[in-house]
Amino acid sequence: MIQLSLEIRFIKFMETIQTKSKGKILNYKSIFISDVHLGHRKSSANKLLEFYKHSRSENLYLVGDIIDIWALKTKFYWPQEHNDVVQKTLRKARHGTKVKYIIGNHDEVFRKFLPLHFGDIEVANRAIHVTSDNKKYIVVHGDAWDGVMKYAPWLSKLGAHAYSFLLELNVVINFFRRLFKKDNWSLAKYLKHKVKNAVKYIGDYEKTLANYAKKKKVDGIICGHIHHAADQNIDGISYLNCGDWVEGATFLVEHFDGRMEVIDWDKIREEVVNYEPYLKVVNK
Repeated sequence: MIQLSLEIRFIKFMETIQTKSKGKILNYKSIFISDVHLGHRKSSANKLLEFYKHSRSENLYLVGDIIDIWALKTKFYWPQEHNDVVQKTLRKARHGTKVKYIIGNHDEVFRKFLPLHFGDIEVANRAIHVTSDNKKYIVVHGDAWDGVMKYAPWLSKLGAHAYSFLLELNVVINFFRRLFKKDNWSLAKYLKHKVKNAVKYIGDYEKTLANYAKKKKVDGIICGHIHHAADQNIDGISYLNCGDWVEGATFLVEHFDGRMEVIDWDKIREEVVNYEPYLKVVNK
């Protein structure tokens, strides 16, 4: 009986270890996230919360459009998971992560209150980030270099409504795709890559930001805004775009050796979340 009781306790102990240790913890020097659009119905806040759970970093940059004030003004929408993202971000800052919030166009209302600190989070228009290998990057959202935003802001807001419509239409499209056992597909991303003017717009935007970085004599520029993740060398300048957490779930990281990498959470999620190191030991 005593032997059996010890075995049961051991099994329960191992089950507790397995439960607590399930999933990897991804450690980075710095994490850069943009375009979460909290307050918008299509924000992938649930995916970001999951990524937060499985990641740690010394620095966290929120590269604009984290909160979508435009969407909130149109129709207020703020579910618990959106509130949780804010709370988890504040918690990271309290626990020693250096968090910087870079303002974008959808949260531009904060610009009138600069300089600003939100708890332990510094809020700014831009920042300079120096990597472990001593490379210097300008961190901006990117809307200031968008010709549409600069010369026709009303057109940009009209485009935001059209974009929301495409996202709603995508729900219907993906419903029928799932019926035929096909993966989800983004109509908005497809149109961006196929429509000639949209492709030219992205190309012009990337070159404009790279030219700005070159004038400032830095090694690269980190941005968001156009929901198009990228890691390019443009005329000797490293152009890095974090992507978004609406159509996708992409982010940029700095490894501890200074190497920069754009990562798609959807592509690594299963490996990270379902990783069970102790289970492999027990089963041997």
